[in-house]
Amino acid sequence: MSELPSNWSSSSLGDVSNSITYGFTTASTMGGTRPKLLRITDIQNGEVNWDTVPRCTDAPDDRALLDAGDIVIARTGATTGKSFLIGTVPEKAVFASYLIRVRLGKQVDPRYAWAFMQSNEYWSQIQTVSKGTAQPGANASILSELSLPVPPFPEQRRIVAKIDSLTSKTKRARDHLDHIPRLVEKYKESVLAAAFRGDLTRAWREENAAAAWQSTTLGMVVNIASGQTPKGIEERLSPNGEIPWFKVSSMNEPDNLTGLRTSQFRLSREDAGALGLRIVAAGSITFPKRGGAIATNKKRRLLADGALDLNLMVLTATIISADFLWWWMQKLDLASISNGSNVPQINNGDIAPLPIEVPSPSEQAEIAKRLGTAFSWIDSLASEATSARTLVDRLDQAVLAKAFRGELVPQDPDDEPASELLERTKAECRAAPKAKRGKKAKSA
Repeated sequence: MSELPSNWSSSSLGDVSNSITYGFTTASTMGGTRPKLLRITDIQNGEVNWDTVPRCTDAPDDRALLDAGDIVIARTGATTGKSFLIGTVPEKAVFASYLIRVRLGKQVDPRYAWAFMQSNEYWSQIQTVSKGTAQPGANASILSELSLPVPPFPEQRRIVAKIDSLTSKTKRARDHLDHIPRLVEKYKESVLAAAFRGDLTRAWREENAAAAWQSTTLGMVVNIASGQTPKGIEERLSPNGEIPWFKVSSMNEPDNLTGLRTSQFRLSREDAGALGLRIVAAGSITFPKRGGAIATNKKRRLLADGALDLNLMVLTATIISADFLWWWMQKLDLASISNGSNVPQINNGDIAPLPIEVPSPSEQAEIAKRLGTAFSWIDSLASEATSARTLVDRLDQAVLAKAFRGELVPQDPDDEPASELLERTKAECRAAPKAKRGKKAKSA
């Protein structure tokens, strides 16, 4: 920990706590009248919905009762170190065995201690004590040794007030930024709808005396085919094969997120021919045709000639341009055309009758160009919003770092030094009655 202001001190968490106590072991139920049983899973986004917290099935141990101002900390698993400050307890409640309760002495504001538990400095200590263990964990003894910077008590409250003021602003910013992905999708849907109603190029059409759009069906302007998985293909796969064989899983490979260009499944050209595999031309559009993958609504353009497995369907433009077909497919929800069986499926008969309005070749090119420009601009804004979201998170940590270095609020020379406060706190904690160890609730 960096050098602290002269009227601050460093203390262990144990030295400023009246007790660090294990939780209550019992099953839970949503019925009955026994006290609530707070679990780590009940703490979501820094809040607890007490209405959904279950109740104890056994009579609780009073040593695990919760009071306002208690801090509970997860002591095992992936959530080790996650903490929550109990604000109000609407009715009698205890905490579960995978939590540890920290009950601070009167000279340390629990809001200050909990703010510290959100800082990188705290998490660095938690990661250190959990490092090297098969199952991350922190027991009461480990938590009691965590180092806590302690300012004078009035300054603790000034720090908490300042943190609350600043983080309330970043929370509002975060909330706004978190809405942007959905707004981006809605904007893209709106632009696509305008494009294929003819609104996007209405002025262009008038200026260029373009031909009227023609009504037809998708099956009349594209070739529709399914992939193939011939018997014996697995034995013929070779990492050095010239022909990629794309599967649904290929869509999720990092190099294929913007189009299918490579596959871990490959065949030699001779083996592909011997198996009767259809080689699909680059520019064609493929998508899942069977199973839960349909609901992902993923479509990919082939960026290289290749073969497809039987769980993929492919469209190859004939009468319309490949670019126009690609953009038209972006507005199609695959789930809306799959059958309603237990295993969803899309067949040729589901695709071929879909109505499509076809403009002239030159207008198709203009629509594709304008949509490409619009989507590029939208994606750029979304990327900037993502970067801003990251910066907001970093800003919160920067505020906390300044707070616990003593740089967030000015020191008041009239405040009682933390060293004197800590001596009084230690005496208070030593004098506090210690709960005896029990089978269901234990004290550090």
